[in-house]
Amino acid sequence: MSPHHAVDGAHFDDAHSAGEARRAVREGLGVALATSAYGISFGALAVASGLDVWQTCVLSLVMFTGGSQFAFVGIVAAGGLPAVPSAIASAALLGVRNVAYGIRMSPVIGSGFWRRAAAAQFTIDESTAVSLAQTGQRARTVGFWVTGIGIYVGWNLSTLAGALLGDVLGDPRAYGLDAAAAAAFLALLWPRLRARQPIVVGIAAAVIATILTPVLMPGLPVIIAAAVAIVVGWTNWLGRPETQAAVAGALGDEPDDVPEREGMP
Repeated sequence: MSPHHAVDGAHFDDAHSAGEARRAVREGLGVALATSAYGISFGALAVASGLDVWQTCVLSLVMFTGGSQFAFVGIVAAGGLPAVPSAIASAALLGVRNVAYGIRMSPVIGSGFWRRAAAAQFTIDESTAVSLAQTGQRARTVGFWVTGIGIYVGWNLSTLAGALLGDVLGDPRAYGLDAAAAAAFLALLWPRLRARQPIVVGIAAAVIATILTPVLMPGLPVIIAAAVAIVVGWTNWLGRPETQAAVAGALGDEPDDVPEREGMP
């Protein structure tokens, strides 16, 4: 290959990587906007459950995982102060899924104590989904940070707004805000349902979660539904025989330029 062709190839790769990164930024900001709007609902519900504005805001700043936060205030609202231990347990159980996300995102985040410590706060459903929806290493990294930081800022601002204006806004579900985060997540998931295996996993997990939610404590239906993906991925059921990284296939193929590293954080 001539030097001229080599330079052209390098320019093409750089332009392609930059284009993917810009797309990741757009997707991350779009998801952040949709998810942050749901924070108004949390702020209003938390104050209605008996928390004051400052307690509500600190909960979003420190816990920062919507499912756990809603589980916490829901149980406190139903049981009052004696229900706080149960509320903490349920919130922690729902947060267990973020550990799996952290393991999956480890090659994307890279090494370094402070980088990983910061990433731990932003490792949530949406940041993981946007990152894994990309194909290149740079785009995955950009998607993770833009989505995580964007949602963190937007979620906390909307939490404050909901806590202050809850009585004025009324029931946030009347505006459809309770469906905003789920709709954004589904929009990321839908393009990946292109083979039998992910379609079966998605349907089975949804059915199991729907059946178990009314009868089990918050958090357990999510964990059990996630186990479906792990079992199917581990056995490569309905997958291609040549697939080696089955669990990675359920979450998204590993890009070629993500280095494999020994050990987990």
